[in-house]
Amino acid sequence: MRGMSPWVGYTVFVVGNVAGVAIRVPRDNRSKQVRVVDDRKGPLEVLLLALMTLAILLPILAMATSLLAFADYPLRPASVAVGAISMGLYLWVFHRSHADLGDNWSMTLQLRESHHLVATGIYRRVRHPMYAALYLLALAQALLVPNFVAGPAMLTAFTAMFFLRLGPEEQMMVDRFGDEYRAYAARTKRLIPGVW
Repeated sequence: MRGMSPWVGYTVFVVGNVAGVAIRVPRDNRSKQVRVVDDRKGPLEVLLLALMTLAILLPILAMATSLLAFADYPLRPASVAVGAISMGLYLWVFHRSHADLGDNWSMTLQLRESHHLVATGIYRRVRHPMYAALYLLALAQALLVPNFVAGPAMLTAFTAMFFLRLGPEEQMMVDRFGDEYRAYAARTKRLIPGVW
């Protein structure tokens, strides 16, 4: 069975990422106006962000050059369908996370001057919906980019970031909010409501 044109997957991937940037940039600009009072960005955080950037750029390299052509495979309609659904869910969760978090958002391990514990909206049932959104994006990339290197790159990089960053991030929240955060953590799941 012949696969679809890889450009179908690449197009959905690019459109979804552009929409994600459109969601993030205005909120990033607003949150940068609020002074940072606790910054725990260290060398590991810088390395993890660099790996994430590389993982997002690899599909562009696969689209624009033949450097990764050795790892190409046929794109299947089912992969495009599930990838498009994952991309749509990513955009919804990503938007909701940013909207509910407001100026509390930061790309790195930082707390801002007016930071308060957000436990409403999507944060009512999930402590880390932004991470859930990024897992959905990583899944979409793996399904839409028909290349064994570029497709799963973000899934690999983000999994490393998630497990290396989660502990320090939750500790930062405990340090700032104490028992209020502990109680919040006890009644919510990390990524998937009612599961984990």
